[in-house]
Amino acid sequence: MKVKKGILDILRGKFLVSGDAPKNWLFIIFASFLAVVMITSSHSADKKVHRIAALNEEVKELRSEFVDARSDVQQLKLESTITKTVEEKGLYPSETPPKKIRVKSIKNKE
Repeated sequence: MKVKKGILDILRGKFLVSGDAPKNWLFIIFASFLAVVMITSSHSADKKVHRIAALNEEVKELRSEFVDARSDVQQLKLESTITKTVEEKGLYPSETPPKKIRVKSIKNKE
């Protein structure tokens, strides 16, 4: 019977208006404040997780863009590509191979 009376007192809110009610109100306010802090912290952590995921996706995109650009540049540096480009402008490779020119220094003999 006492348990039933205790539950009814809680449901009716007697603990909020009884003699030691200020202590109960302080605890309720403190618990509410902690709940708000916990919810705010959780939302902040969720925002950071989403931001990290978005940045990781951006890094993947930029890395693949870099690889594509690097392969394009390597293709442009090939001798065959350069030869085609200059042939369109009227320049052709030489038929005779280049020769090395050596200069011998002459020492002054005294």
